[in-house]
Parts: sequence; structure tokens; C-alpha cells
Amino acid sequence: MMPRSGKRRQFKGRHKLTERWFEWIIERIIQASGLLTIVFIMLIFAFLLKNSLPLFKIYPLKAFLIGRDWYPISAPARFGLVPLLAGSLMVTLGSVIIAVPLGVAAAIYLAEVARPSIREAIKPVVEMLAAIPSVVLGFIGLLVLAPYIKNLLDLPTGLTAMTGSIMLAFMALPTIISISEDAVSSVPRDYREASLALGATRWQTISRIMIPVALSGITAAVMLGIGRVIGETMTVLMVTGNAALIPHSITQPVRTMTATIAAEMGETVQYSEHYYALFSIGAMLFVLTFAVNFTAEIVLHRFRGIRR
Repeated sequence: MMPRSGKRRQFKGRHKLTERWFEWIIERIIQASGLLTIVFIMLIFAFLLKNSLPLFKIYPLKAFLIGRDWYPISAPARFGLVPLLAGSLMVTLGSVIIAVPLGVAAAIYLAEVARPSIREAIKPVVEMLAAIPSVVLGFIGLLVLAPYIKNLLDLPTGLTAMTGSIMLAFMALPTIISISEDAVSSVPRDYREASLALGATRWQTISRIMIPVALSGITAAVMLGIGRVIGETMTVLMVTGNAALIPHSITQPVRTMTATIAAEMGETVQYSEHYYALFSIGAMLFVLTFAVNFTAEIVLHRFRGIRR
């Protein structure tokens, strides 16, 4: 008979072999998941291109990219991207200007200034705001904010780019606050205590230690917030006025690319010129979103290199 110690060694050997096989399987699953993500993104882009390129066989690409008129049902039809792109950029830029300072400031307050009881009371409320459906926020903007802006600024209508920017900023705030607060809170306490021990004030510690160390997480939070703003449809469809004109002021009605797709896709004839034009807008929106994320990734890598 095999000695008990020999059986124990044999059991441990089998157990280690099983663990190695289990780790190998998990690693392959994780690797496959990452590769599938890339494949899905490529398939989505290929699908958009497949339904976009036929437009440019019958409508000039230059006229689409720099055209100033969007009249898809006129004769002849005009598919100018400029007014839709300008409306999207104006609403997005306005919401970023509002949401980023407020969101980052609120995150720093929750992570570094607020008492634990206040933090535990406010943070769940902030996270619950992200669960409010966009159509509900659109109704609030349509019935409450738009009339208020109309009366306050004495405008012909309250359905403007400003209204859309404010509502989209409200939608982006929970994401920016929550992720930025986690990033600031994850900074090791040793950094904070060392700074205070050297005589720095609380504000100096926050501005020169905590924020730079957590900047990668804060940037990720801002980019996620911007991503939600760029891709939002229902809210901007309801509160921006849907005027496909090049805006000269934030108090004018605009129409975004997402709102155009949502409003017109259900009414267009499949495989028509208008149908392909809407897919071309979707492809342009995909490229724009990819460019924003790629730029953010470059900025993060450069910042990490400077810190090292």
C-alpha cells in the first residue's frame, strides 16, 4: 500500500494540475471575450458602411459632407450633413461645459470634503438619477425647462440648443460624479497624509496631489459622460426644436444627428436614397465617437508618461 504521505502528495499534484487547467480555461475565455468585442465593433462598422456607401453612387460625397441643407423629401433631395453636425456639436459642447465642472467638483466634495453621513446620503441619490429614463427627462425639459427659458430670455420658442444642453448635462452628471468620486477615493491615503504632514492645506492637497493622481479615472468619467451625451436620442428629439438649420446661437432650435435618425428612419422607404443617407449619418456618428475615445486614450497615455 502507498504511504499516506505519498497519497497526500499525489492529491496535491492533481489539485495543482486541475487549478492550472482551470486558470488556462478562464484566461482563454477572457481573451476570447476581448477579441469578440473587437469583432463586434468591426461588424457594426461594416454594417453601417454596407448601407451607407450606396448613397454615394447617386449622391456626391462632397455634397453630403459640406452640404448646408437637409431636405430629404424635396425634389431634388438634398442631404447636407453640416446643419446636423453643427447641432450635435453645439448641444454636446454646451452640455460638457455645464456637466464637467459641476460633476468633478461634486465628486471632489463627496470624496474629500463631505462628512461620511452626507456622502452616504448623497451618493445613492446621484446614482439613482442615472436610472431615470431619457424620455422622462425629455418630458420634464419639454413641459418645465423649455417654457422657463422662453420666458426668461424672451425667445420665440424654448425648444433650443440651450435646453438640450442643460438636459443632457443633467443626464451626464450622475456618470461623471460617480466614477470621478470612485477615482478620487481610490487614491492611497498615504499620499493625502504625507501632503498634510508636510504642511500643505486641504485645498493644496486636493489640487496638487489628489486630482493629478486620479486624473486618469476622472478623464474616463468625463469621456463616458460625453459618450452618453453624443449618443442620446429621445431627450434631444423632444427639447431641441428639430430645425435642420445651421445654428448661430445657442438660443436657436437645432437638430442633432441622432434625432434625425430616430425621427426619419421609420418613415423612409427601405433601400431608398433617404434610407442610405440616414445610415451615412450613423456611420459618421460612429466615426466621431471613435475619434473622441481615441483622442482621450492618447491624452491618458501621454499624461501617464509625464507622471513617470
